[in-house]
Amino acid sequence: MSNFLVSLSANWAEFLKGLAYDLDIDVSNVIGGLCDWVFSSPEYKVQFEVWLNTVYPLKGQAEDRAKAKGEAASEREEVQQDSVEEEAHEDRDYSEDREINFLMVHPKSPRISTSH
Repeated sequence: MSNFLVSLSANWAEFLKGLAYDLDIDVSNVIGGLCDWVFSSPEYKVQFEVWLNTVYPLKGQAEDRAKAKGEAASEREEVQQDSVEEEAHEDRDYSEDREINFLMVHPKSPRISTSH
């Protein structure tokens, strides 16, 4: 067996120490048994690797994900800006249509310009 130091959060350390105490075995046996169980099945191993890569992606993947998130946010902002501009154009077009319709119905009315 190989010896190495493992850091755990306080709640997991207490939980595993409690199991070891209840079973009257060394905590390293509990951790070793846990690893044996997790990696005993190829399916469990794959699930663990998927979880690990999701939570702690490889260096290049983490940068790619951050870049993709930034690009997605920029795209959403652009779509939102386009929508605001389109609404402004629609409002302007509606106003112009109303003015044209008014002038067609009342051709003798003086035209009032709304542009500056």
